[in-house]
Amino acid sequence: MSTPTAGTGTQSIDRAADLLARVVRSEGPVTFTELAAATGLARSTTSRLLAALERAELLARDDHGRWSPGGLFDHYATRRSDDDQLVEGAEPTMRALGDLTGETVNLGVPRRGTVVQVAQVDSAYYLGSRDWVGTDVPAHCSALGKILYAHGALPVPAGRLEALTPVSVTTGAALEAQLPGIRQDGFATTVDELEPGLTGVAAPVRRHGTVVAALGISGPTSRLAADLRSTGALVAAHARALSARLDHHPQEGAA
Repeated sequence: MSTPTAGTGTQSIDRAADLLARVVRSEGPVTFTELAAATGLARSTTSRLLAALERAELLARDDHGRWSPGGLFDHYATRRSDDDQLVEGAEPTMRALGDLTGETVNLGVPRRGTVVQVAQVDSAYYLGSRDWVGTDVPAHCSALGKILYAHGALPVPAGRLEALTPVSVTTGAALEAQLPGIRQDGFATTVDELEPGLTGVAAPVRRHGTVVAALGISGPTSRLAADLRSTGALVAAHARALSARLDHHPQEGAA
């Protein structure tokens, strides 16, 4: 049996790096066929290298089998200075909203076609929400995600969507139909769509007029679902205050 040479190993690394770079530089998810054709690699070689990149969390596949940057990019992104400044700037507003509602407060940003939560203030209640920081959440089932869809920070997916609960939205068309109402209301809500018994309310955070994040609260449906419009108005008011803070003090950390 022959032993792989250093040249062979280097070639494999170069090929894997080329695949990774093509996916990262693409404006959207890339199919297996497109990658094999663009690189000129055999389909078996392409499959083997993509699988290795997926195991290392450098690449990830969506529900349609298309390739996007993987979870390691999300972990890195949450440590980037832009996100650090956003989290620092958001902390006073998030704590104020948590003090008023007692619920879990989250800040989410768009990443590789979904929403990743970059900051959290825990619930004051014994029965609250879990720690979501660093987690990418199926955006179509999340109030944070629906805000990002409604304001163009995330592209609305086409076709079938994963049903996490019996009341989850299950098609891109159905999701698209909700977005005008979300923009009109100024906030989004989800009741039992991400998890049974979990309700979320979120509003857009803007920087110089562009939606860059979503601010939201989440908690048991038994507490939150009774008066969603008042809760939505409260969250939206705090999101506007945070947006003003980011515009007036773009480099400032928590006060």
